[in-house]
Formats: sequence, structure tokens, C-alpha cells
Amino acid sequence: MNEIASPRIARSVCPHDCPSTCALDVEVIDAHTIGRVRGAKDDPYTAGVICEKVARYAERIHHPNRLLHPMRRAGAKGEGKWQPITWDEAFEEIVARFRTIEDEFGPEAIWPYFYAGTMGHVHRDGIHRLRHARGYSRQYETICTGTAWPGYLAGTGWLTGTHTEQILESDCLVIWGTNPVHTQVNLMTHAMRARKERGTRIVVVDIYRTATMEQADMGLMIRPGSDGALAVAVMHVLLRENLADRDYMARFTDFGPDFEAHLATRTPEWASAITGLSVADIEDFARLVGTTPRTFFRLGYGFTRQRNGSTNMHAALSIPAMTGAWQHRGGGAFHTHGGAWALDKSLITAAELSDPNVRWLDMSEIGPVLTGDARALKNGGAVKALFIQNTNPMNVAPNQELVRAGFAREDLFTVVHEQFMTETADMADIVLPATMFLEHNDYYTRSGHSRVLFGPKVIEAPGEARSNFAVVGELSRRLGVEHPSLEISDREMVAETLRRSGYGELAEIEVTGFVDRALPDEKARFADGFAWPDGKYRFAPNWQGAADKKGYQWSCDPAILPRFADYWDVNEPTDEDHPFRLATSPARAFLNSTFTETPGSRKRHPEPVVFLRAEDAAELGIADGDAVTLGNQRGEVELTARFFEGIQRGVLIAEGIHANRSHRGGKGINTLIGSDPALPFGGAAFHDCSVWIRPSSQPK
Repeated sequence: MNEIASPRIARSVCPHDCPSTCALDVEVIDAHTIGRVRGAKDDPYTAGVICEKVARYAERIHHPNRLLHPMRRAGAKGEGKWQPITWDEAFEEIVARFRTIEDEFGPEAIWPYFYAGTMGHVHRDGIHRLRHARGYSRQYETICTGTAWPGYLAGTGWLTGTHTEQILESDCLVIWGTNPVHTQVNLMTHAMRARKERGTRIVVVDIYRTATMEQADMGLMIRPGSDGALAVAVMHVLLRENLADRDYMARFTDFGPDFEAHLATRTPEWASAITGLSVADIEDFARLVGTTPRTFFRLGYGFTRQRNGSTNMHAALSIPAMTGAWQHRGGGAFHTHGGAWALDKSLITAAELSDPNVRWLDMSEIGPVLTGDARALKNGGAVKALFIQNTNPMNVAPNQELVRAGFAREDLFTVVHEQFMTETADMADIVLPATMFLEHNDYYTRSGHSRVLFGPKVIEAPGEARSNFAVVGELSRRLGVEHPSLEISDREMVAETLRRSGYGELAEIEVTGFVDRALPDEKARFADGFAWPDGKYRFAPNWQGAADKKGYQWSCDPAILPRFADYWDVNEPTDEDHPFRLATSPARAFLNSTFTETPGSRKRHPEPVVFLRAEDAAELGIADGDAVTLGNQRGEVELTARFFEGIQRGVLIAEGIHANRSHRGGKGINTLIGSDPALPFGGAAFHDCSVWIRPSSQPK
């Protein structure tokens, strides 16, 4: 009897947009097939734990609806009629159309558009090679970090913070504006271990009773966008009750009489009216962090996706600067390790070919861009062609009615390189089949931890699927581009990038699968001072310094920004016609529009729902389970009502970005979200939206 060989275990890396970037052990059945996917136990951050959606990755990589062959549109845009073509035919048509557009309208009429469908740097950022070589419009990348990073930089001067593993040395962990049970399960693994081993108290600040808040010792459920008010009221209490570390502030911050006078007016009573918290809740939180030197603030992205998100981040970040928590191991704050990588990605992006005179188009404003808004187009010509990788703007971009109208233009030539027939691919002229992460080579950085990981190719791609790297390279060659990046493989690109960055040789890195780029503890924790020339944290945020460090573009007059850490009341207002505040929070089994096609994820989230309080529903004649319509000046969306007492009155929560076609009426939740640039440097305010709600059967 022949023995059945056991599957080999291959080390890989989760490619998706998550701070954990988990190290994976993947069962490889044969050259084309994987089995189970597990978290790597020998990785100290992954610690053998991964989220349910990646554990089921075989569902996705072997899904029967994967795109396998190039196709040309054979009917109207969005009609779903296609004819198969060869790769040669696809490239020939793309090159011909691009050359015609370049000749007639100039190269800026072509916009390569991408984002983080894969977090691998070679296959995510390589699209810039084509952009830079041909002079196509550049992309201002605001949709994720545009509101979060500036607020952190404006205080500390650098995107780093206390090492995440020091949670195990913390006496208090404040999880602010993120729901790691849904989005970063490894953070919860370390939090629960700290509670068990050390008795660490866990505080969660969020806008509804999330699965993470259910695990907390103290849950602070605030109104959307009111984080800054909570933060400055906490600092008021710290000063009032002599819990602030004045000696630390004198040495390491710009604290002075003007800021103290400013905070004197930010009382718990004032903040209670804004946040919806009781005065006692605010004071209890302030006393906890003020009497617990080893308090670790884990600051997420979710609470910054407001029009005042950058100032919210800065205000929350200012609390450990007042308590002096940074001077203690297990204390301080953390948002991202993005400032620690020091990667030389010039070969990946062909950076030397970039023309500084080429316009930047804001990715969050793709709707206004494609519908001819002069400001969004930087007073330049219309975009006549899109080349899209790693993103699904027809579903995830804000202001969906404008996005839909833009993609429907008959004079817009659209190429989409994708793994599935997304709603963006369905509006394309040419669709190209793409590989998944186990079918190509790449490296990945962790925003939530300090390791850079290598993810090798472990199986062959199905059908005729080709990688982003290969498609960008071939398209570049056919357009006449000459560049060293076109002469090497994706594995060689990984190796050369890591070598240029001083990481060492790939052959050695591959043995462990990672390079640890942890900064020395004192430097990461700002124990010897912050990253401004005088070494001091800025309670008066240095917005221009943040802009200079990251090349941000102002979306407002700097003079209108608050002088100090504060609550900035610039969010979309509610009114008699739009009395509810809506936030579109992450779902547990979806990741933006990824995983919405897999059976396990669809089983957990079978339909789009909106959470509201029973008292609000009763006033509107809405029953639990009713079909309801949400609307504002941007459009209308249909969902199913679910009663939920874990939110404040007047707040609605719609978890996850379901496919537009999953909604009755075919319009997705981002129809309701504005694309106006958040202040001060742009970005989409996905959780800042005012709407009305009514039963769908009720006439307007």
C-alpha cells in the first residue's frame, strides 16, 4: 500500500492590510494546492494566532470565481459581458490606447491607481515604475493614513513608539479607537496575556460596545469624533489633581502657562456634554492613567477617520506626555513603526525617473477627479485612462455616486488587474487575472511590530494569472521604458531592495523568514527626548513640521487649526434633516472589500445591517429586522435594521464594506461618505457622516 505523503509546511506572511502582518505556516498539498493556514508559533508577535478569515485562506485562493484569463468588455460598462483574449492582445490594446491618449491629451491624462490589497512592497508599490517612467499622474495616498499619521507626527516628530511586546510590562493598557478583536487579533492575545500574568487593566475607548470593549475592565463609549474632548478633559483633571508629571513636562515637552490656561476651560463637565460620558467616567479614567505610570496607549486608525481625526490623534497622544508615561518601560504610546524601516525602495519605484512637476491626484477624491472637478484635477485636464491594481474603488472609495458616474464615462479607458470580478473590474474595458500572495515573492513590513518578513512563492498560479510585478514590467517594456527593474525577477527585486537597505542577504533572511528592525528601546520610547530639534513633545502641534517630514499637502489654511491639543468641532454637523451620525466600522470577517467573496466570511456577515438603539427606532416606526434606508445629500443606501444597546442615542453603526450588489438597490455604504479632503492634509472621513434613516417602505 502506498503511503500518502504529509503536506509540507511553508513559511509565509499574511499580505493584507493589518498591523499584525502575521507570520504564517501554510500546508502545501502540491504545486497548485494549499490546505490549512496557521499562525507561526515561533513568531513572538503572531504567537500562533491568526484571524478567522486568513485561517480560511484556502477558500479564497482556490475559489471557483477567481479570474483566470484576460478579458475584453463585450457590452455596456457594468453589463457583465466579456470575451476572452490573449495576454498579447490585452497588452497590444492597452499600449495602443495609452499611446493615443498620451499623444492627444498628454501623459497626465493616465492615472495608475492602486492601494493596499497586498501589503507586499514589490507587488504593491511597483506600479510607480510605470507612473514615473511615463510621466503619468501621481497618486496622493490619503485613504488610510492621511488623518492618522499627521496627528502623531505633529506631537512626537517621528512615527515610532513603545515596542508592542512591552504591553506585557504595562499596568494599564488603553486601546483607543481600534477594535483589535476584528482587525488585529494578536494585540488582544498580548493584552489578555498581560492581564493574566500581570493584572494589567484594560481600557477601551470607542464609539460603540465593540467585541474588544466587551473584554475591557473600563469601557468608554463616546460620541463619534469627540475623542479630542475626552483627551483634553483628562489632561484638565491631571493638572487639577496634581497627577501630571511637571518635572517630566519641563524637561521633555513644550508645556507652558498658555497651554495650562487653555486646559483650565476643558472641564469634565464641558467634555461630558460633547462625549456623552458622565463626569465620573472621565475623572475615573484620568485618575487611573494619572496614578499608573506604566500606562501604554495603543492608538488606532479608526478614531482618526473623522474630519477632526488628526487633532483627535494628537490630543490622545498628549496624555502620556503629561503623565510622563514615556519614561517607563511598558508606558508611553504606539501607533505605527512606519518610521523605523529605512527602506531604499528606489529600484521598486524607479524613483529617479519621477518628475516633480507632474500633478498629484488625491486617491480619496477619485469621484470628483473622474467627474471633472477642476479643484480635484488641480486645474489640469481630464483623466482619460485608469490602470488599477490592489484596490476596488467602485466599492471602497467615498462619494460612490460620483465614483459610479466617473467609471461609467464612455471616454474613460479602464484596465483592472484583479483576482476576482469586483465591481471595479466589472466597469473595466480590459480585465487581467492577478496572482495571490502565495503565488509570487515579496517582503512585508508590520506597522504594529518591528519585523520585516519575507513571503516566498510556494505554489503556482492558476490559469493565466500573472503578478503585479510581471504585468507592470511587461507593460513598461512595450511602452518603451528602459530601467534595471525590468531585467530582474520579483525574488531578485526583494533581494536587491533588502540589500540596498542594509538588511543583509535574502538567502540568510529566508532561513528565519524575517529581519527584526526594532529600534533601541530608549529611542523608540522617546526616553531621551522626542524627534524635534529641541527634543520636546509638542502640546502645540507642529503641523508644518509634520508636512515637511512626509511631504503632506495642505488642504486648509494653517491659521484655522487649533493652537494646542484640543477638541476641534469641524465634523459634518447633524441637523433636523440629518439627525443621525453614521460610522462605517470594520467587520470581523471582511477586510475592506476583501473576503466578501469567501463562504466563511459571508456566513458570518450574510447581509448589510445597521445598528441603532431601540429608542431611536421606536420614534421612527422601525422594528428589529426591518428593511431601512439611510440617506443624505450624496445618495441613499438600503440595509437591515438591528437593535443594539451598545451605542449612544443618535448614532448608527454599519459594520463592514459589503459588495454594492449585496445591498437592496445595489448601492453600498460608501455612497453616504463624503470625499471632501479632511483637514489639515487630506484623507477620507469614513466615520464622519450625517444621515437620516426611515423604513424602506415609507415614502420620502
